[in-house]
This record gives sequence, C-alpha cells and structure tokens, in this order.
Amino acid sequence: MGIYCNEWQFKSSGTLMSRKKISTTVYITPEQNERLHLLHDRTKVPVAVYIREGIDLVLKKYEHELPGQMTLTDAAPRANVRK
Repeated sequence: MGIYCNEWQFKSSGTLMSRKKISTTVYITPEQNERLHLLHDRTKVPVAVYIREGIDLVLKKYEHELPGQMTLTDAAPRANVRK
C-alpha cells in the first residue's frame, strides 16, 4: 500500500493542515487492510491518515529510544544529598 505525497494533512480535529509528505510503501496484512478501509468507509478519513497516526503513536511510545536534546533537568548536576 503506498502513501503518496500531497499538500494536505487531516488533523485529529478533522481540519485540514498543509504539510509536505514523502512517499513510502508499507506492507500490511489483508485483515489490516480490510479494517482500515472499513474505518475509512465509515469516517471518510483517508487510510493514509490512520497510518500516519499509528506511526506517531509508535514514535511517541519509543521516544526514549530516539536521540534528542537533553532537558534542563537532565543536564543539571545532581545535588549531594546528606543524611
């Protein structure tokens, strides 16, 4: 199943937002395809939007595995705690 570039993205609120996309191919099971298209038929939300939302959920779940900028609390030296 291809996800093709276009200049529009549905936000969760249902509004459209312009955003550049890249084209890629993903392989899904026939059951996933059937359920995604059933969801599309009922909601009229493009299947590609659901796939991008799923990718966002996985990226959020594994965010700790991704490189990134340290927060100020991560960068602060630890205080010596005396008992």
